[in-house]
Amino acid sequence: MKKFSETAVRFLLFITLFTTVSTYSQKIKTDKNQKEASSFTQKANNDLLSYLPFADKTDYENAKRGLIATIPAGNIKDSQGNIIYDMKQYDFIKGTAPATANPSLWRQSELNSINGLFEVKKGSIYQIRGFDLANMTLIAGKTGWIIIDPLLSPETAKAGLELANEKIGKKPVAAVIITHSHIDHFGGIRGVVDEKDVKSGKVPIYVPEGFFDHSISENVMGGNTMGRRASYMYGNLLPKDAKGTLGTGLGQTTSTGLAGILDGTVKISKLSGEEKIVDGLKVEFIYTPESEAPAEMMFYFSELKAFCQSEDITHTLHNLYTLRGAQVRNGQKWSAYIDLALAKWGDDVEFSFASHHWPTWDNKNIKPYWEKQRDLYRFIHDQTLRLANEGYTPIEIAEMLKLPESLDKESYSRGYYGTLSHDVRAQYHYTLDGLTATLPI
Repeated sequence: MKKFSETAVRFLLFITLFTTVSTYSQKIKTDKNQKEASSFTQKANNDLLSYLPFADKTDYENAKRGLIATIPAGNIKDSQGNIIYDMKQYDFIKGTAPATANPSLWRQSELNSINGLFEVKKGSIYQIRGFDLANMTLIAGKTGWIIIDPLLSPETAKAGLELANEKIGKKPVAAVIITHSHIDHFGGIRGVVDEKDVKSGKVPIYVPEGFFDHSISENVMGGNTMGRRASYMYGNLLPKDAKGTLGTGLGQTTSTGLAGILDGTVKISKLSGEEKIVDGLKVEFIYTPESEAPAEMMFYFSELKAFCQSEDITHTLHNLYTLRGAQVRNGQKWSAYIDLALAKWGDDVEFSFASHHWPTWDNKNIKPYWEKQRDLYRFIHDQTLRLANEGYTPIEIAEMLKLPESLDKESYSRGYYGTLSHDVRAQYHYTLDGLTATLPI
């Protein structure tokens, strides 16, 4: 795969992104006669209001905690003045959900719309949220910023870094950590580092083993068709209003800048964990392949008691198979990696943040959150196989299986992004269809 030159890869990424984001984000003819909510929709939404604990405002407190500033204009532009990301397009998501909207999804989208520069741990950990689909995290190292996941577009990553330098104090970029091989976490790399500084060794880039190959395989080789499918999955052809799209659940939407890629200079590959000193801070990595991405890692800053969840622990039920198209994910391994994090750092961690959504503070809150996310993916995997062994088909299992109430009532187990139904099908396919495909005839 390394036969691709950096220039060729960047061009291919541009073509992919142009057709997947810019084209499909354009306004198209939509049904002007959008219907009001039917009595059945209203009943389903009202039932949900009485079922879920909407009175609990902890997520709102956490999503707003530590806000320093945001961009007054409410959008990010490229050098030609084109809007790359518009924070204001979801301003309609405020207050009580209308009858046409699922109230739980409305709540999730309102939380995701909160944007700006946030302080996670005083003087050391900051996040840029709501400037793109993903988050960019900035850690104050001994000599400069350690940047985790420089977003999808150089313009959004640059805007986030500039805001941090303006409000906190200017620092050089000392290192970059890319958590996994999805384009919304690395595409903006050239917005925060100069390629010559990477090649000279001045700015190391830490990545999971297989990062470059999997990034190219997913985002370039199958990029165009994946983009077409993504336009349906994410609903980005729909108008952004209370009867259209409310966002993706994982974040609000993607930016539309010119994405690029740089390969890592330090590869993380040990499942059991390995330690690195990153700009003077000890970082303990665990390699988590075949979880949310085929190449992924989570890590712990021991001196800060802070854990980066990557995208393996989020405030939503994630995809075990993403409908835009990607490798099917292993729920058993996914849960095992979270369990490993619990065993290593579950008793000590005080700050836990991810590549999407808002952080969680204090060990008493973090530990049960990790435990229930672990149990969520293990439940889906194990119960799918239990019912398969009883003779049920994947379609039947998807209709039968329900989460236990202890998981189902947690907002971070809800299907804002993935769904229980298609995750069940994914585990059936991963274990049984994948297995039978390798058996001799």
